[in-house]
Amino acid sequence: MQSSQQWVEKYRPRQVKDVAYQEEVVRVLTNTLETGSCPHMLFYGPPGTGKTTTALAIARQLFGPELYKSRVLELNASDDRGINVVRTKIKDFAAVAVGTVKRKNGYLCPPFKIIVLDEADSMTEDAQNALRRTMETYSKVTRFFFICNYVSRIIEPLASRCAKFRFKPLSEEIMSSRILYICKEEGLRLDVEALSTLSSISHGDLRRAITYLQSAARLFGSSISSENLISVSGVVPEKVVEAVLQACRSGNFDFANKEVNNFIAEGYPASQMLTQLFEAIVEENDLSDEQKARISKKLGEADKCLVDGADEYLQLLDVVSNTMKAFSNMPEEFAYEC
Repeated sequence: MQSSQQWVEKYRPRQVKDVAYQEEVVRVLTNTLETGSCPHMLFYGPPGTGKTTTALAIARQLFGPELYKSRVLELNASDDRGINVVRTKIKDFAAVAVGTVKRKNGYLCPPFKIIVLDEADSMTEDAQNALRRTMETYSKVTRFFFICNYVSRIIEPLASRCAKFRFKPLSEEIMSSRILYICKEEGLRLDVEALSTLSSISHGDLRRAITYLQSAARLFGSSISSENLISVSGVVPEKVVEAVLQACRSGNFDFANKEVNNFIAEGYPASQMLTQLFEAIVEENDLSDEQKARISKKLGEADKCLVDGADEYLQLLDVVSNTMKAFSNMPEEFAYEC
């Protein structure tokens, strides 16, 4: 059914020129599509900025629908990509020679295959090392497209063999224009405040913004407000963050403990609260740089503890207690005399 289709897939660009806000990347890759000369490529940048879309669009525009399945192998993090898969599945696909096909239905059809390795930064170092020899041996008939969020997690021997393309987080203006286009196509009404909220809670991730929009449309109908978007996104409401900050300013531990208990009872994720607290602290005018640094350090430590599986209530209470001390200019450590 049309209504059940994910909007992320429905509105995914099918051609390289349609990819939003990545002008340098599009300009270079358009030349690749005209000449058919394609190096190994490494696409890196934040999620939801068009990396996978661009890689698949290049493959489709080079080979067309008929040759696409036989010429393109796509593997992502959900596939087993350990060293054994590199030595068998990837190597076997890379080794198969391809014949020269004349330009077909307007598609260039160059004489090589493409292997797309999505989320390549999750591959083990051994698996990446095993790819080095495969890339060199079969470079005449196979091109590799690596896609990752963190280029530092790709070993240098692989990165040095590729043309690197950095994908930037989408600006609010570009994201808003795309969201408004989708709203027009789907018959949605989105006011200026809701549009601004959607851009801010998505942090430059267009895929996340479209997902939030579709979720809100299913729950609240065609007229979507800022509150509707916040409720489906899992973002902590501004008034809750402000209540916790107010408790920190009060210097009253019992009041702060009550606000933390209320927060936990509401079921909001503590990690999200840490992120929003950090943003609020940075913009706080009444704090000195030293106070902001103290609080930020504690936020980072608490975030690491949460990742390691620590208790949310205790970590949030620790952050609030230290923030309270920073607001009051109390020393970080109490000295007790024996």
